[in-house]
Amino acid sequence: MPDDGYILGIDLGTTSLKGALYGRDGELLATCGTTYPTNRAVEGRVEQNAWDWMMALWQVADRLMEGRSPAELTAIGICSQVNTYVFVDEEGTPLAPAVVWQDVRAEEEAERLNQLVGEERRARWWPSGMAVSASHMLPQMAYMARHRPDLWARTAKILSPKDFLLRQLTGSWTADPFACFDAVDASGAYIDEYLALVPGAADRVAPLRCFRDVIGRFRHAHWPDCSARIVNGTMDAFACLFGSGAAGPGEGCYISGTSEIVALIGAQPGGRAGIVSFPPIDDWYVQAGPTQSGGDTLRWMAQLLGTDHQGVLDRAAQADRAGAGDGVLFLPHLEGERAPLWDAHARGAFLGMSSHDGAPQLSLAALEGVALSARLIFEGAAEAAGAHPGSLYIGGAGNRSDLWAQIRADVLGVTLRRVECLDTGAVGAAIVAGLGIGRYGSIAEASASLVRVERDFVPDQEKARRYNRMAERYRSAYEQLKPWHSL
Repeated sequence: MPDDGYILGIDLGTTSLKGALYGRDGELLATCGTTYPTNRAVEGRVEQNAWDWMMALWQVADRLMEGRSPAELTAIGICSQVNTYVFVDEEGTPLAPAVVWQDVRAEEEAERLNQLVGEERRARWWPSGMAVSASHMLPQMAYMARHRPDLWARTAKILSPKDFLLRQLTGSWTADPFACFDAVDASGAYIDEYLALVPGAADRVAPLRCFRDVIGRFRHAHWPDCSARIVNGTMDAFACLFGSGAAGPGEGCYISGTSEIVALIGAQPGGRAGIVSFPPIDDWYVQAGPTQSGGDTLRWMAQLLGTDHQGVLDRAAQADRAGAGDGVLFLPHLEGERAPLWDAHARGAFLGMSSHDGAPQLSLAALEGVALSARLIFEGAAEAAGAHPGSLYIGGAGNRSDLWAQIRADVLGVTLRRVECLDTGAVGAAIVAGLGIGRYGSIAEASASLVRVERDFVPDQEKARRYNRMAERYRSAYEQLKPWHSL
């Protein structure tokens, strides 16, 4: 197998799997993606079939390699959605449907663990003083141990989607500190005292390895001639940071997929309540956060209005963003909220409607509400990173819309630089693969080789002032509605 062969990057997202294939000189040869179903049959539960991820992997990989020999693959890197877990047996076979990060079944376990952890240990373990969330790994383990003890007894490991694929491709158990951010300390090591709160949890986590480590060779019957090196990879937020072009302190990204992700790179350790502070990479200190709903709000609005995603965007374009009033306000907390609020009880709301408001105004409010939720993360991450960048790289399918990208620029008040390949997770996974095999000496070198900016969205200062007022309304509305959510 030649070292100058192809590099394949795979991003296993919440609703789809995307791939990017690169040649030796950094040329993007092909991209493609496919979707898989999500089961929401029971309120509060969101599940996927882990084998659907494998089927999606082969569909995408086969299409990307059409007319090319898998024997010429040099390396494969994989990233995936985070806080989604599958419980598997000793053979790596799923014992139940995977629990997706949007699932809130473990709320009670999360609240109990929060009480057990307490403020002193929370501050000691996590720089941000992060609260335990229903989507985190340990509450999911506690839920399974309590409600499905038979399944828990047969569980060998609890794996992220990425690590499930890696087990199938290499036979190895592996994880990385960034994808396990909720169970590791500032050094990137598992917190033994925390895992001990759920008996048996420590035995069921996979060994941690660096995101750029080669964990083995490809060994699957689907491609018998392939012996590509498989690189550990990491969570989608980190891969998107690499794949968007952010390459050092003072830079960052805003990725819009099913949820919104904002990540900034600081030059020194820092923290702020509600923001996830990751273990350092070289001289990087990444501060980031995911919302609960981004593109998923677009899906919901399309269903509500009896149209498709483009239909919602078209209606929003008909509304007036330059009016004297601040318009309808939407809180996109349809299934609770993650960063920086971490409130599983929060719910969505339209506020300030009049009889003159219809589908265009509600559609615009939905797009604005998602951007306002990301603004909260951006402000917190900037404080934690000790830097307020004047621009961010943007990617993800939600930034394909010029209107929505411009709204985000106006809401955040910074220039947003949209990259040519919006599948930044797949690009980031390819970067990780290139780092793992030594093709690139640094993330900056890899980004310079693989990432191109397609367009800049400069904030409109008049609209930015309007959104400053709306941001205050957003915060106030959440706080005033909070008691109602807990009734």
